[in-house]
Amino acid sequence: MKICRFNGGRLGVLHEGRVHDVSQLLERLPAQRYPLPQKDLLIEALPQLREALAQALPGAQHHAPEAVAFDAPVANPGKIIGAPINYQDHVAESKADAGIAHGRTITSIGDWGLFLKAGSALIGCGEPIVLRFPDRRNDHEVELGVVIGSECRQVARADAMAHVAGYTVALDMTVRGTEFQSFRKSIDTYAVLGPWMVTADEIDDPDQLDLWLSVNGQMRQQSNTRHMVYDVARLIEYASSFYTLQAGDVIMTGTPQGVGPVVPGDRIRAGVARVGEFEIQVAPQYAGAATA
Repeated sequence: MKICRFNGGRLGVLHEGRVHDVSQLLERLPAQRYPLPQKDLLIEALPQLREALAQALPGAQHHAPEAVAFDAPVANPGKIIGAPINYQDHVAESKADAGIAHGRTITSIGDWGLFLKAGSALIGCGEPIVLRFPDRRNDHEVELGVVIGSECRQVARADAMAHVAGYTVALDMTVRGTEFQSFRKSIDTYAVLGPWMVTADEIDDPDQLDLWLSVNGQMRQQSNTRHMVYDVARLIEYASSFYTLQAGDVIMTGTPQGVGPVVPGDRIRAGVARVGEFEIQVAPQYAGAATA
């Protein structure tokens, strides 16, 4: 099932090429009062809602995908986790490109660990990416996004996939520089997810998916998730050894070679086979925003 959010918080299911509005089912989510939980209630409740979602499709109002503005498929991720240097060819290009390395020794994910992106950086592909520092290099990074479906901590690799709700296309935007990764990657609009989340039962092997990214029609990144240094199960095991993972947490699984700069006016198209594809525009910085 392909589950999406659109037009400012409507709930949808992509069925037979159309976005079906099933927003009435949001009323079935548990009522919450302050302090709110640090997780996504919809993602947590999906196993109980699946049958109702399917039953709601025949009578639902529906739209062409190009007629809606997609929000991020996960509304409230408690954490957005990044996996740096998780493709060997990206290790090589990072070592060779001083604009990426900035004097740092580039090794691999086992040495670098993980990083966190701020939740305030999250957008769907219905919004533009707004460059905050146009005088610095702003790079695109296409990735497979893994959405956690249930709480886990210190989970064994063999059990990790049972905690996956689904998959989405992720675009991890970054400002290059010497600052810590989380600082440079947490700018508003620099974490894009979309256009929907494909539930885990539809992807038999997330470690065998083509992914790609083009800018203004020119292909820049093409690879397959089989080339990841840490596969999806290993990433979940690794992340859960440091953090308690909650429903709605997102793991951006790393990017292959071909990262490069974008400028205002560019159009980025990013996709993952069997998951989805979206196009998003790069816009100028906010009026009055500071530069560095």
